[in-house]
Amino acid sequence: MVWGRSRPLACLAWSSAPRHLGARDRYIGWSAEARRCNVRFLAYNSRFLILPWIQVKHLASHLLGRMAVRISQDWEAFYGHPLYFLETFVDPQRFRGTCYYAANWVWLGETTGRGKASNSYVPNRSIKHVLGYPLHPRFRELLGALG
Repeated sequence: MVWGRSRPLACLAWSSAPRHLGARDRYIGWSAEARRCNVRFLAYNSRFLILPWIQVKHLASHLLGRMAVRISQDWEAFYGHPLYFLETFVDPQRFRGTCYYAANWVWLGETTGRGKASNSYVPNRSIKHVLGYPLHPRFRELLGALG
């Protein structure tokens, strides 16, 4: 939760990153083995809500920037290891992702629309944009990327 003057402003949730995500995996450039060993160094922004009565310009991108500075330390204090990369999904049928782009997140590609439990190659949900944010200049090296 994000508070301002004793009032709630926003809510952000972070969770473990999906094990397999083609767009992200290609962007990082890691092998299946490196991904298996190092996906724990990624976090997924699973929820981001600015409360509807809050009307503060640029608040969303400001909060994303503040999170990027702080999250690795907090994650390491709680889970015992740092983070090197952040990711999220944006449903382009509902949102543009402007606050992420304003906070210097990069477009990595799109999901397949199948979800993690799908046993088919047929999309069964909306295709999302995958956005990422490196937390360290050597994130690829730290994540065991090839090349």
